[in-house]
Amino acid sequence: MQKLSLGIALTALAGSVHAADMGAVDEPIKLAINEWTGQHITTHVAGEMLKAAGYKVEYATAGMMNQFQAIADGDIHATLEIWSSNVSDEYAKKIAEGNLVEIGDLGLDAKEGIAYPAHVAELCPGLPAWEALKECAQNFATAETIPNGRLVDYPADWGTPGADRMTGLELPFKAVPAGSEGALIAELRASTDRKSPLLITFWQPHWAMSAYDVKFVDLPAGEEACFNDPAWGPNPNAINDCDFSPTRIFKAGWVGMQDKWPAAYEILSNYALSVEAQQPMMGEIDVDGGSVEDVVAKWMADNEGSWRPVVDAATK
Repeated sequence: MQKLSLGIALTALAGSVHAADMGAVDEPIKLAINEWTGQHITTHVAGEMLKAAGYKVEYATAGMMNQFQAIADGDIHATLEIWSSNVSDEYAKKIAEGNLVEIGDLGLDAKEGIAYPAHVAELCPGLPAWEALKECAQNFATAETIPNGRLVDYPADWGTPGADRMTGLELPFKAVPAGSEGALIAELRASTDRKSPLLITFWQPHWAMSAYDVKFVDLPAGEEACFNDPAWGPNPNAINDCDFSPTRIFKAGWVGMQDKWPAAYEILSNYALSVEAQQPMMGEIDVDGGSVEDVVAKWMADNEGSWRPVVDAATK
């Protein structure tokens, strides 16, 4: 996917929307806050756009995997950064029931995979080829995983994509869920400082990709057959013997939102965010110690020409 600046993406979209009724401006629109910094940025930018349009906004903490029931019930009204690679079955169920609706792609150019800090290639010759992990797994072993290597997987409530690949590819690694995004970053920092071995499930966009020189393992291409047909791929007895499927990042909302807040629905439907906009803000928060609110407020002030057209097109 070609990366677009946020300004180009939003301005282009603004030309395709039309002013809508504001709806119930006296009632707050509740946006889901999930567990990672990028999602906080995505959601707060959207929230500030809604406030600029004249809406009240509340942020509701919700687990990525369990938020969809709350949205289907109308207790939360939108979630703005869903990653297709680890969306729950509950999401598909609520879409099928008609209580939840997709409201467009977010526009981030994303990738997920099994990764390692660049120095680890010296500890596991043959990387980035995935086959190299068969021969050097013992270098990654810890007291809780020996004789297998240790893979630091996503937090448990994000799903088990790393573990799935270790099983599918018959790699001698035990997946250990991280406690949080912060715990994943702490692993990368410690490995980089100590030049110690680390295998981790990770993603981009993320400021840590450049800060810790993170590389992805080259896995077999993530084609649809890999996830359904055991005969596909290097392991004839298992599915998931491949890379993550290409990641789509999208938005969804309560089915009643369009009728209750028509202009807000238009704004969120046409809202897009680029890697170039999101990733520097991640760094300002997670590296420099800024608050989400302050970093987003500064970005909104510096880039009004980028987001204002979408708000105006939906409200004027």
